[in-house]
Amino acid sequence: MLGYDEVQWFALGISSLDEHRVHAVELSDVTKRFGDFVAVDSLGLTVPDGAVYGFIGPNGSGKTTTLRMIMRIFYPNSGKIRVFGDDVVGKGPSSDRVSYLPEERGLYKTMKVRDILRFYAELKGCRSPGKRIDWWLDRMGLGDWGAKKVEALSKGMAQKVQFISTVIGKPELIILDEPFTGLDPVNADLLRDVILELRREGATVILSTHDMSVAERMCDFVFMIYRGRKVLDGSLDEIRSAYGTDTLRVRIALNGKTLDGLAGVANVSDFGRYQELRVENGADTQAVLAELMRRGRVDHFELAQPSLHDVFVRIAGPESVERNDAID
Repeated sequence: MLGYDEVQWFALGISSLDEHRVHAVELSDVTKRFGDFVAVDSLGLTVPDGAVYGFIGPNGSGKTTTLRMIMRIFYPNSGKIRVFGDDVVGKGPSSDRVSYLPEERGLYKTMKVRDILRFYAELKGCRSPGKRIDWWLDRMGLGDWGAKKVEALSKGMAQKVQFISTVIGKPELIILDEPFTGLDPVNADLLRDVILELRREGATVILSTHDMSVAERMCDFVFMIYRGRKVLDGSLDEIRSAYGTDTLRVRIALNGKTLDGLAGVANVSDFGRYQELRVENGADTQAVLAELMRRGRVDHFELAQPSLHDVFVRIAGPESVERNDAID
């Protein structure tokens, strides 16, 4: 429970289990062009209510354009977008139920922290938000900084203030574009815990990230966009299962040797302390193990599903780009 001493979230009394509740976000055949460039191409997407929904994709893939269309910053050239059942064309009643933390940060540097949070709270219709501001400053470890100007804050502190400004109005849909950028591990863990608390309270969170480990640990569902088109959409288990069990995770002392030229291995990814080997269809994994043992001492050998990082690289890595360019 979040526990600030005021009216709790979702006083509308709508349960996340209510079968009649609409999805948080629905995109139907959405296309967005900038001149001749198609940034988003015939995109269909459903964000379940009450979930942490991950947005991933390489730079320039259409992630931020999609988020900005959901926020009514951009409008699609065709297709429909609904937020809590409201069409995004025009200002619908869902507007104050949604809040957005953009990747490009921006705070009024000469304003005091408490004043800027009051400003954002009142923009969302909150009156007398003082107790709520105090609660959030304490929760984010900024209790002694409320009277300081934003320009006096470190980058990480300013990042936390901007996050508070995003959630201070108690939105039901929270859109976060790279929220962990600039945070040290302690504050990244704090922010992660707070985001998951908000989800447990009933909020829906759309989380755009380039960090696949964050997406794996936090997201109930993952959506990937590539060249403006949806290429993945589902739970992590569903995504991994679609690629089968074709990955060997190994830890091997090579003593100066390499893993080049392994029969039955299509690709080797070296992560330093361990390696991931993608085996070819029909390859004998025991034969691969025998060859590894000839090259060095094998301390760990595991047949596994690919990580989200590996799936991402398979879709958007250099080899995939070259292959797709050749097809185009």
